[in-house]
Amino acid sequence: MSNRRIMIPVIVTFFISLGSLFKMLRQPEFRNFFMLVILTLAFGTVAYHSIEGWRWLDSLYFSVMTLTTIGFGDFVPATDLGKIFTIVYVFMGLGILLGFVNASGEYFRKQQMERKSWGIPNFLWDSGNTQEEMERDILENIKEYEENDIDP
Repeated sequence: MSNRRIMIPVIVTFFISLGSLFKMLRQPEFRNFFMLVILTLAFGTVAYHSIEGWRWLDSLYFSVMTLTTIGFGDFVPATDLGKIFTIVYVFMGLGILLGFVNASGEYFRKQQMERKSWGIPNFLWDSGNTQEEMERDILENIKEYEENDIDP
């Protein structure tokens, strides 16, 4: 039962995010950065597949992990050419990825300003409650989880 309670917000958040992505794709600046990110990931995927001989999925995975600077270390370029490519790829790709993140942030900032001008609060962080009221709500939610033996 508790898995269902956890999955519903995840699914709702996924569809809200997907809807936001489609709305953002209508904006030319965001769309351009999105296409650059896709092209950069495709370029990295083809390059790692060719240079390192990795499977396509492994190459895409490494490209994403590299550009997001996560770098788990489970894949590492073994060839000198792969290492040199990774250095260039990181400097090139990070700029593109940061531009994409900046365009995304700008879109959400404009949306927030628009909602604020209409008098609509941002329910993620502007509930209109005082800090004490928010703390009380959090403590009540924790107490409810403990009483019902629910995993948060």
